[in-house]
Amino acid sequence: MMFARFIPFVSLLAGVLLLTGCGRGDDLTDLKRWVAEVQARPRPPIEPLPEFRPYESFSYSAANLRSPFEPPVEVKPLAAGSSNKDVKPDPHRVREYLEDFSFDALQMVGTITRDDGILWALISDSEGSIHRVKIGNYLGRNHGRIIEVSETAVNVIEIVVDGKGGYVERPRSLTLKLPK
Repeated sequence: MMFARFIPFVSLLAGVLLLTGCGRGDDLTDLKRWVAEVQARPRPPIEPLPEFRPYESFSYSAANLRSPFEPPVEVKPLAAGSSNKDVKPDPHRVREYLEDFSFDALQMVGTITRDDGILWALISDSEGSIHRVKIGNYLGRNHGRIIEVSETAVNVIEIVVDGKGGYVERPRSLTLKLPK
């Protein structure tokens, strides 16, 4: 009990002794000498910033061509002398937006049925936009007219040059691409 009265006094004395040990002394000469020595050293030159070359963009011009990983489309030649004179593209028809894209750059991504009961196919172009098409619309660079739309495919008839001065109709299909 008697010792409990001296606890505040002893802790005060211990604090004063600790603070006295941290007091200012004049023995900082070696520190001052070292700082002066470091400041007197010659400073190394600062290296210049590296020069950055401007970014040169690369334009991939083969995006609208057939993928080398897909088999080429076979065109069955007509028998000699049996070219159809009635097959030719209509030069006066107004071209549709999807005719600016290669057929291989287009993908079927879904279908939609409106209130009128017409089944529309959803086609994605190479720029990532989605377009609605139905029977009678055109797509691809070879005057491809849509002749059938189903839940899983869009069937198209293209008009291509036969190599003999005439034109041939060629069937093509876009099948539904499901996300992986």
